[in-house]
Amino acid sequence: MFLLLRGLRERGHGDLVICRPGSRTELAAREEGFEVVTVSMRNDLDARAVPAIRRVLRERAVDLVHLHTGRATWLGGLAAKLAGVPALSTRRMDRVVRRGPRTRLVYGALTRRVVAISPAVVELLRRGGVDPARIELIPDAVEPRSLEPARGAREVRRSLGLESGRLALLSLASLDRRKGLDVLLEALARLRERRADPLPALWIAGSGPEEGPLRQLVADLRLGESVDFLGRREDAPDLLGACDVFVLPSRREGMGVAALEAMAVGKPVVASRVGGLAHAVESEGTGLLVPPEDPGALAAALERVLDDAELRERLSANGPARVTREFLAEDQVDRYAEVYAQVLQDAPVPLRSEGEGSRALRG
Repeated sequence: MFLLLRGLRERGHGDLVICRPGSRTELAAREEGFEVVTVSMRNDLDARAVPAIRRVLRERAVDLVHLHTGRATWLGGLAAKLAGVPALSTRRMDRVVRRGPRTRLVYGALTRRVVAISPAVVELLRRGGVDPARIELIPDAVEPRSLEPARGAREVRRSLGLESGRLALLSLASLDRRKGLDVLLEALARLRERRADPLPALWIAGSGPEEGPLRQLVADLRLGESVDFLGRREDAPDLLGACDVFVLPSRREGMGVAALEAMAVGKPVVASRVGGLAHAVESEGTGLLVPPEDPGALAAALERVLDDAELRERLSANGPARVTREFLAEDQVDRYAEVYAQVLQDAPVPLRSEGEGSRALRG
């Protein structure tokens, strides 16, 4: 969302962020100088949020509403409809879209377009009965310039206690079940049984509800000397620059931006063949893909990439070019601008020119 906000600002558009008070979105938006209005949205059925959002849309003369979460799509979509402002939604999750009245209302009446971040999400929307003419494919993207590390790889590795010559795996992910980090730990234990050399270090950067169970699994598998939980980090570029292999063993994944970031900085990726990951990671080109929930297959892929320096080098070399071809932030912003224009062309009130301070909503 913030990549898009920055790109739109560079193109002269005004943006108003509506979000929950005290949220990370609010803090980040204010820090970057975006205009912010907070509205309490306690759950998907918080009807009091709808008139509050509607009032903001009318008072701020918003031209277009862009909705970025399920809750935002429901509450913000209702508010936009009542305010007479055209809206579109971006769907990032690869959860099943269920046919029924709510799907028809959200993607038929409340929004004029739904943007899917990967071909897998497009297919789920179609299966859910969403009109294909309303679906747009705009992949998630990254800005390679923002991934330049502040510290050298050697310094980062030393700060994390990694001895010279030992390889490091990195997983940047929220600690919840869908990310499959328990599968990764099981694979690491199997890898130990297959090789005489010491295990690589595994850095897990992120936070979430599964941290306790994952720590217990590390203890049960006797992996304490190999696994470090780094918590939520603000130095992802440093970690990416210092690791040897990036791993994302998700059970479900709309796209997997962290994998795109790893490819952008030239790191080989080992990931599950699920959702958008199957599209983002080019098998045998920028990484290795394995079936989800298969620790044996994941262990074999890790062993292969760890033991073959030439393979790591080839996969690493192909990553930046693939990101440049398909997943650049500036191209994403251009595609969204095209969709905005299509939506507004169908709307009764056209978008004001940049000089008149056109305004869109992210929420």
